[in-house]
Amino acid sequence: MKKLVWGIIGCGDVAEVKSGPAFQQIKDSELLAVMRRDTEKARDFAQRHNVPVWYDDAEELLNDSRINAVYIATPPSTHVELTLKAIKAGKNIYLEKPMAMDSQEAVSIIKALEQSKSKLTVAHYRRKLPAFLKVKELLEEKSIGAVRFADIKILQPPKSDLIAESDENWRIDPAISGGGYFHDLAPHQIDLMYHFFGETQQIEGFSSNQNPSYPADDIVNGIIRFKNEVHFNGIWSFNVSAADQNDECIIYGSKGAISFSFFGDKVFLKSEDRSEEFNFEPLPHVQLPMITATADYFLGRGKNPCSAEDGLVVMKIMDRFCS
Repeated sequence: MKKLVWGIIGCGDVAEVKSGPAFQQIKDSELLAVMRRDTEKARDFAQRHNVPVWYDDAEELLNDSRINAVYIATPPSTHVELTLKAIKAGKNIYLEKPMAMDSQEAVSIIKALEQSKSKLTVAHYRRKLPAFLKVKELLEEKSIGAVRFADIKILQPPKSDLIAESDENWRIDPAISGGGYFHDLAPHQIDLMYHFFGETQQIEGFSSNQNPSYPADDIVNGIIRFKNEVHFNGIWSFNVSAADQNDECIIYGSKGAISFSFFGDKVFLKSEDRSEEFNFEPLPHVQLPMITATADYFLGRGKNPCSAEDGLVVMKIMDRFCS
């Protein structure tokens, strides 16, 4: 394979800016077709983004022999079905997070991949963003000494600017999203903790619905003990006042701490011998670095930036936190 010819299944709000345009900006890559169930919206997306072909049926796109890679950007309830069909059609797959509704579905995807020649990358794109590459670099060079624990607080009011808008708010329908806003936002944060600290040894958590204006749980608590003895605790609450909203991670070490926002472009280091602020320019298409790495993997030029097995780890943690 010398060139990727992409099709996007689910050209909604996420594909509009965060990811869609990136497929047209990387080497040896072409975006040929998009699919959305609403024909007019599919046509509109295609015409505005200079995409030659549009479909209103996913199977028609998957049966297009010109396409050798697909980006599945639909809600989680359709991920396993579409991914299995894409594998059967012999396509490589860039799969949105969370990779499935739960860990059992994720396992079914991995089993199908093992019996195929398809490659799959999970879209935990923050792994490749400059701010989080800097955090990983600071940790690896032991800027804060030995890491002790990490603390995450995602505190948001019921209407949050962090939540992507959509025609219908499927993110709070567990039958479509797998849970609530936690299932939309937390995969990125949990994946980064796993990316930074490695294998887990113990996972505990619980969740509940404190403000039953919708059926999904709106508060989640979780703790992790990693095999390297780094500890983690996190809370995600989507029912606090606007004045109390917060988006922060602090990683504490024996000689200092690193703090950052998951939705910002700054990283703060405060240690025994230095205090520094790192600033990064926001990217117009935040998934571009991850999609570039994914394309290199599909074309045999690099390693998988986030495997299905990595995605399964995140799903298992989320399942445990919400048990």
